[in-house]
Amino acid sequence: MPARIDPEQRRQQVIEAAFRLVVAEGIEGVSLRKVADESGLNIGSVRHYFDGHHDLLTAAAEEAGDRMGRRLAAHPAEGLRGLTGEAALDALQTLVETVMPVDEPRRDEAIVVVELIMASRTMPVFRAMSARMAADLAAVLRDALDSLDVPDADLAAAQLAAVIGGLTLDTVTPHGGLSVERLRAVLRAHLRMLLANARHG
Repeated sequence: MPARIDPEQRRQQVIEAAFRLVVAEGIEGVSLRKVADESGLNIGSVRHYFDGHHDLLTAAAEEAGDRMGRRLAAHPAEGLRGLTGEAALDALQTLVETVMPVDEPRRDEAIVVVELIMASRTMPVFRAMSARMAADLAAVLRDALDSLDVPDADLAAAQLAAVIGGLTLDTVTPHGGLSVERLRAVLRAHLRMLLANARHG
């Protein structure tokens, strides 16, 4: 008797295939046929889980967001409270780097997220997700900076989100051609400036 395939496992197989295709070919390279081939399933199985191209891309972006979220959860903002000096800087940089392209898995996630954000400019179907990802990141950064007693954490979080976005784009595209070492150095310099304003006492 053949082993029963768990539907959720099969759905995840399709999502991961779409994720890999977005990394390799951009959103234009994702089609039901290509995802079926990449996942080793027939196109009917892919259609069973996803209505079409947009559904697949959304699922791939959600997968990237979920992976980032799981890593962020390992660095709760509360764990930063009371830290000062280099310890605070190290802890904040570790937290921020959970969502930055500093290794191959995180680079792939960043590529998928960047592809979705760029698509959301002209494709309304992706706008809500893009906005939600931005809001979620801003909330995490605000909580972290607040825990480190950085004044006006809202503004500081907006600045840091802009730095993250710019560094990510310049690392995963030829636009800036940044190496991981350079990304980390620029990020650390910015975090050092933010923490120089922290209130301790």
